[in-house]
Amino acid sequence: MSGVTSVYQLYGNPGSFEKKAEGIALGLTIGSWTDLPLLEQQQLKQHKGNVVSITEFENIQHPSKPEQIRAEIKIEYPSVNFSADLPAILTTVFGKLSLDGEVKLLDLEFSPELLAKFPGPRFGIEHIRNLLNLHNRPLIMSIFKGVIGRDIDYLAEQLRHQALGGVDLVKDDEILFDNPLTPFEKRITTAKEVLRQAYEETGHRTLYAVNLSGRTSQLREKAKIAKELGADALLLNVHAYGLDVLQELVEDDDIQLPFMAHPAYSGAFTSSPFYGVSTSLLLGKLTRYAGADFSLFPSPYGSVALEKKVALSLGEELTKASSVKRTFPVPSAGIHPSLVPLLMQDYGVDSIINAGGGVHGHPAGAIGGGLAFRQAVEAELAGIPLAEAAKQHSELRTAIELWG
Repeated sequence: MSGVTSVYQLYGNPGSFEKKAEGIALGLTIGSWTDLPLLEQQQLKQHKGNVVSITEFENIQHPSKPEQIRAEIKIEYPSVNFSADLPAILTTVFGKLSLDGEVKLLDLEFSPELLAKFPGPRFGIEHIRNLLNLHNRPLIMSIFKGVIGRDIDYLAEQLRHQALGGVDLVKDDEILFDNPLTPFEKRITTAKEVLRQAYEETGHRTLYAVNLSGRTSQLREKAKIAKELGADALLLNVHAYGLDVLQELVEDDDIQLPFMAHPAYSGAFTSSPFYGVSTSLLLGKLTRYAGADFSLFPSPYGSVALEKKVALSLGEELTKASSVKRTFPVPSAGIHPSLVPLLMQDYGVDSIINAGGGVHGHPAGAIGGGLAFRQAVEAELAGIPLAEAAKQHSELRTAIELWG
């Protein structure tokens, strides 16, 4: 059957979940079943939600209600009930249910027919690699630091230093919105010239992702302007705007730019172990289906670290085999050069190493910080311990002395 299968986590007394599951399946579709006359049952059968499975975990108790255990239930919803868009799907499977006590949406499994309605990233990992002519290594990304209240010259200087350090991508700060000091269009044209000059000096290409912001109704036209001005990529606070906004922008043939999805505001939906949506579903699968070429998320190593199992599952969701192109996983926060071997072990080469303080905090500035990351990646690819590589590279040696 064409449709979507939802996986929910909930707590309750052992043996109580069958009734709860059936109530969800009916409540989110036709409302009732056994009370319906036979003719109406036949007419509504194709619309009925169906319980696929119920799994009770008797050894996992609720932390504050020891009489309750954890369970996972799977319910299938037929696609005849909803239009093929994420707002309709999410409202169907978790609309009013999200208000009904301790229920968490863990996963959504799309049937092949439904998944075909979601083309996903326009570029994806392979095309981004082709744009940069970089293969078989993680990409390195840095971000602007402390640019609020600064002018365009300050922004240009930061960008130049990051590019000269050899990073592959630079993104705007997600809180850098359109403003008189660094207007959206000026950021694009200035960055284009700065990166052109850096390329002529180094032969290394760096892409810049400008923050696409403003009222939702303005985003399409601003994105088109960005394309006309020669922008490399667009950053979007997708979870503040909504996944469908991202999908519409990605699918617009007048835009055709890579999109970088920032995780800002997603913690409002994902942080609780009992409520909301799982991180791997929201920042992983659904962000990929909506068309992000890059998905940023908290790394398992920094001060706002995700649980490692969750952070690794995100990488898997973004890159596993699918009819939808793969999305770059971008573990972020708390990243410094000494973490490169661990990052590559955990996320492989098809990932992005993203650093802010780990680049700008280097004693030799952003140039030294970028070089240290490049040196760490090259050493790991060559099978050389960082301590050994540091003997040959002063930038890497300084980074290890600073961050350990």
